[in-house]
Amino acid sequence: MINSKDLPALVTGVMATLAGIGIARFAYTPLLPALIQEGWFSASQGAYLGAANLLGYFIGALSAHALSERFSVRAVMGASFVAIALSFFLCAGEGSFSWFFFWRLVSGIAGAILMVVGPSLALSTTPPERRTSVGALVFTGIGFGALLSASVVPVLLELSLTVTWGTLGLLCIAAALVCDWGVTRLSSPPVVSQERRTSQAGYAGINAAVLLVIGAYALDAVGFVPHTVFWVDYLARENALGHQAASLQWGIFGLGAVCGPLIVGTLARKVGWHHGLTLAFLAKAAAVSLPVFSLALLSQSVSSFVVGAMIPGIVALTSGRLAELVGPTAHKKLWGQATAAFAAAQAFSGYAMSALYVAWGTYSPLFAISSLVLVGGFVLVLLSRGQQQRHAPLSTVPLSAVPHSNKKRRP
Repeated sequence: MINSKDLPALVTGVMATLAGIGIARFAYTPLLPALIQEGWFSASQGAYLGAANLLGYFIGALSAHALSERFSVRAVMGASFVAIALSFFLCAGEGSFSWFFFWRLVSGIAGAILMVVGPSLALSTTPPERRTSVGALVFTGIGFGALLSASVVPVLLELSLTVTWGTLGLLCIAAALVCDWGVTRLSSPPVVSQERRTSQAGYAGINAAVLLVIGAYALDAVGFVPHTVFWVDYLARENALGHQAASLQWGIFGLGAVCGPLIVGTLARKVGWHHGLTLAFLAKAAAVSLPVFSLALLSQSVSSFVVGAMIPGIVALTSGRLAELVGPTAHKKLWGQATAAFAAAQAFSGYAMSALYVAWGTYSPLFAISSLVLVGGFVLVLLSRGQQQRHAPLSTVPLSAVPHSNKKRRP
């Protein structure tokens, strides 16, 4: 259960994920059609602007750990919030493609830094017995951003593009202020020297398990693409269901994204991070493949909700599983590497699936492909458990169970 002592860590993580992906990434999705309709950019230019954010996300994920080690975490996070806010403020009027590309790139870099540093900071300052709850809930910010993009942004677009961009920038500033309140009230990391030695000594022994989890997370990025990029167009245009029906499903997707961390938090407490992650991959694989077999309203809704829930859900479970494997001290570096792997796989699969759509003229096979790739991720997670048990280091054994050489043995 969450108590008042967890509030600073929870606020820090939620605000970081809200701005990092929820606003910087998801809020752009409903902006894209308006940018094209208003004549600011062509369809191809708009797509490249979306790709700029993905490229920036990859760069930010690679640099986040080094930046947070060299500078104060508060300064790094504050600068990232400001950068995302500026990316909206400075794109509130018509401009050149290169200008928008640069600021979408900046928003991606800053968003990745927040996604790496924020959750890691929240985990490291939370006592071990409450990390499962806090570690899952910090990713609700992703869901709130998705819900925001499905509800508030379309209303703002009725006013103007300029108002929409400016309001999103103000929301980032508000998130930054709330996050800073949390950061300044965080307690010192409750990681004792024994736990730190354990995580460092055990890292080599569980390296294979860590790599398999990161590999599964990269495969999850492939399953991320169809619903976040093609779902609305697949329903509205390819299947002639109309924009109203597609908007409804995007709203259900957003609702699922808010509920996802709450669901997986309960799941992790019941069955643990590893088993929770395996179940999440299976659920997401099934939900992504569902539109291939049925487009009935119930099937659409189940697919939207479950995929929406498992997007931040698998993020939370992967983060928690890595922290379980290496400890909170080494988590930030490994989480940055996992985020970089996810970003690279996401960018590659996004371009590859776009090319396949052009070649095939339909989105339907892309959902089937992503589902099969998610099954591959499920297999990697299963294998990681075997590797962990096979290479379990001596340092994972409680010190009380290890005989001390300076103690006399009883006869």
